[in-house]
Amino acid sequence: MSDDPGAPLVGKGNGSGNRHDRPHSQRSEASNTSNKSNRSTGYLTGSEESTPLLSNQDNRQNYGNAPPEGTARSTAASSLRSLQRGGSKKGKGSRRWPTIIALTILTTLLLAILALGFAVPAVAERYAKEAMVFEPTDLSIDSFTSSGVRARIQGDFRMDASRVKKKAVRDLGRFGTWVARSAETKSTQVDVFLPEYGDVLLGSALVPPIVVNIRNGHTTRVDFITDLAAGDLAGIRGVVNDWLDGRFDHLRVRGNADVSIKLGIFSLGTQRLSESIVFEASKIPTMPEYKIEHLGFSAAERDGEKGMVADVSLRLTNEYPVDFDIPSFRFDILVPGCLTSEDFLTLGEATTAEAHVQPKTDFNVAVSGFVRKLPEALITACPDTQTSPIDRLLGSYIEGRETLVYIRGSKNPSTDTPKWIIDFMKDVIVPVPFPGHEFKDLIRNFTLADVHFGLPDPFASPESPESKPRLSAAVKALIGLPEEIKFPIDVAQVRADADVYYKKKKLGKLDLNKWQHANSTRTAIPHEKEEGLLVQSIVKDAPLDVTDDDVFVEVIQALVFGEKPVVLGVHAKVDVETETVLGKFIVRGIPAQGKVYVKPISEGDTTFTPEVGALEILETSRTGLTIRAKVNVTNPTEYSATVPFIDINISVNDTILGHATARDVSVVPGPNHDLTIIAVWDPSHQSGKKGAHIGSELLSQYISGYNTTLTLRTHASSIPSQPRLGQALSIFNVTIPTPKLTPPSNPNRPVMPDPPNEPGSSAPHFIDDAVFHLLTSTAVLTLLSPLPHTTLWITSVSATASYNNTPIGGIKYDVPFKVPPGASDTPRLPVDWSLGSIGHDAVKKALNGKLKVEAEAKVGVRIGKWKEKVWFKGKGIGARVTL
Repeated sequence: MSDDPGAPLVGKGNGSGNRHDRPHSQRSEASNTSNKSNRSTGYLTGSEESTPLLSNQDNRQNYGNAPPEGTARSTAASSLRSLQRGGSKKGKGSRRWPTIIALTILTTLLLAILALGFAVPAVAERYAKEAMVFEPTDLSIDSFTSSGVRARIQGDFRMDASRVKKKAVRDLGRFGTWVARSAETKSTQVDVFLPEYGDVLLGSALVPPIVVNIRNGHTTRVDFITDLAAGDLAGIRGVVNDWLDGRFDHLRVRGNADVSIKLGIFSLGTQRLSESIVFEASKIPTMPEYKIEHLGFSAAERDGEKGMVADVSLRLTNEYPVDFDIPSFRFDILVPGCLTSEDFLTLGEATTAEAHVQPKTDFNVAVSGFVRKLPEALITACPDTQTSPIDRLLGSYIEGRETLVYIRGSKNPSTDTPKWIIDFMKDVIVPVPFPGHEFKDLIRNFTLADVHFGLPDPFASPESPESKPRLSAAVKALIGLPEEIKFPIDVAQVRADADVYYKKKKLGKLDLNKWQHANSTRTAIPHEKEEGLLVQSIVKDAPLDVTDDDVFVEVIQALVFGEKPVVLGVHAKVDVETETVLGKFIVRGIPAQGKVYVKPISEGDTTFTPEVGALEILETSRTGLTIRAKVNVTNPTEYSATVPFIDINISVNDTILGHATARDVSVVPGPNHDLTIIAVWDPSHQSGKKGAHIGSELLSQYISGYNTTLTLRTHASSIPSQPRLGQALSIFNVTIPTPKLTPPSNPNRPVMPDPPNEPGSSAPHFIDDAVFHLLTSTAVLTLLSPLPHTTLWITSVSATASYNNTPIGGIKYDVPFKVPPGASDTPRLPVDWSLGSIGHDAVKKALNGKLKVEAEAKVGVRIGKWKEKVWFKGKGIGARVTL
């Protein structure tokens, strides 16, 4: 006997036995190849498998490759026929013994086959279990019946001995099935139970008679129709719910059947068969995968009620060889409520269209849903929370996360749905994963107009909103509506928490948690097919919580010095109060991303030239002055700002000379007049001797008409409630030209402005006029004081006048004299002429006339307690010459 499982045990021939007419069953054709019999006189050396053991003259028939009638026959065949005829002819007696011996051997062999193949049930059962292979090729549902379905089952049956692990079982099984050739069952009812669920009846199937070839390697095509009836629906629902909830890791199924079996020509009678199969969780079919190919929402009216229709086209994957038609079903759509996981609220209803399923082929199902006005329980916030069931549902959807909705058989089912399906589905709740829709680029355009910035209230609590910078603006947002939304929608109010970014770095949080009234208008989006929703809202005093001071400084620098708009990114979670056909409800946590383009303050022109006037000395000290001034400034931007309090250091060359304070100042776009500023000038106190020297030099250069600048810089105390912000801004500075003090005009003579290109024309012209008296060698200067309310004193003068760089004379005067507000003349100051010089000659020639002179001087100045030494260089000073 060969160890090859696929080799035949006896000979190589395969016979094709009588073909029985049985419905929907076929056997595979056997091979036509067979060995020819060895002809040997008087011996049975071989026989063909197709040669019958018993035959007669009345029914002669050729089998396989047996020789036709009239040809030579084997000795064994002749002996058997003589036995059948009761041969007693004379001379033939000597042939009976070989015949009897041959018959005895064959009979013994048959008994051995029966004993080994079928008298050892354990071996036969094991061989059958391990070698039997059934490959379903098609399972189709012919129709739905009142109790179940009528199904057509097609497949290939074969015995594969190579699957049997134990050699003895494999060899005996192959030998026995080779002898029996075929197996036949009569019409049988199979009942399937679930032992671990109290032996609940899963279902029953009525299987028609079937005949299969059981020889090793032979394939039988099986094709039959059976009625499948549902079992205990209440029990099955419990199993299905456990499966849906993932509460078991395996499923044990037991099949019971009384089967009438016939093996070849041997009838085994009716056998009570019971077989259990355990399906691991990984082998149990799962919910089919599906893809939403189309989703659309539109307003509609049904049965006199307004609502929203959802049209869905699903593409489902069928991995199994099943073929059937799905009838129309109607479901209730449920969402979880507030109380427990089993507390469901009805959202709407859905109806599926009929669909045809083909084996291992994707198919489409059309679903139409209808949602009426949302019930109050669905939109009311759950206890101890601020979210409602609809909030959770929409929140998951718009964040792109998978959302679970649930379906249950409708209480108003379709009339075409079989009753047993209605009874089964009415208490089964099936979770249906609904993929979210990540709304990217939802906000197509986001703009701020009429922007108003407010600095923190210096006396507010550090954690209060008033302690943070504030922003007010008219906000416009163009929202691109998803193409699936085709119903009217209005926005009544909005609120949000927004993170603000600059160059992908977080600047801070813009707190918009207060509801802001909004209005919306449906409009077209340029260059796009979809429509948009233009939402407009007025935001007032929204706190900006700066979380990264370095980023804030970068933004301010870009606004002040940059030439291009500053792009701020906004990532927000927006709550929207909407009004739709479903009623008024809030959609929370809509992700919104947009960009805000903020124009630079001066679009690259950093020139900031305030005009200072109405100076008033409020207080003096030995080293400093406290000055109140009115400032006129032009705001070149379209932004406005409110400054409750700010204090800024005034410095030159990184040396602090004083500080300026503004309180309750409002700056609007365009000209701003009479802004009150309090400044403290005290270089010595701020920066010691170095500060005193630089302060003196700055004043000297300023009164001499030099182009000087001041640097403004914040410090930790600039905004008392936000020391961190003030300190962060201290690395940012604004350098401005020193404000020009415009002296009053001399009422005694008309103003004669110098030509613009003439040297010295930019000087403040504190010396309005000079008169030289030749006979008395004195000079009288007409001074213009820029201080309208304060008298200053000149404590000393040491000056030199020249003409075309040649000396005219000098003045030394140590007697203090006062300079009241407005225009005033000095006492007669003694002049020491430079006799014989070209300058002196020019003065004499200008007698009773006028000439332009240059002057250099060192002057002592006093205002109250404050004293300072300055120098002065002036050109183009008009001087009259008299006797």
